[in-house]
Amino acid sequence: MTLPAPPEGFAPHFRKSPVTDPWEPLFSRVLGDRVMIGFHVREAHTNSRGMLHGGLIAALADNAMGLSCVAVLTAAGHKPAGGLVTVSLAIDYVGAAKLGQWVAVDTQYVKTGKTLCFAQAFVMADGEVIARADARFKVS
Repeated sequence: MTLPAPPEGFAPHFRKSPVTDPWEPLFSRVLGDRVMIGFHVREAHTNSRGMLHGGLIAALADNAMGLSCVAVLTAAGHKPAGGLVTVSLAIDYVGAAKLGQWVAVDTQYVKTGKTLCFAQAFVMADGEVIARADARFKVS
């Protein structure tokens, strides 16, 4: 399957990880207060029914929200030396994505504290919300 280029503003994702390697190519868009992650749904992303797997949605939402928390902390002059660790993660699945669709994870809210950072994200397939996530991260 030949997939189109990502939307304007997205570049190859800057944060590589062994867990995300099988899902490449992933893209990200860095904005002042958040990091968005996007990709076109390929077969490697789907479950046995051909829909985007919920576990992948959870992993990439966690990634985008954590990176967004780091961006907000860094902008405030408090870049965490040890990074962040996920304390809790909740996902509400409200739709589905199919092969070829563009999926974007966009963090809509970040609140930082001294020891915890809170974030909420929406996952969209071709502009339609398919999941909502919220997480708390320990600031190291």
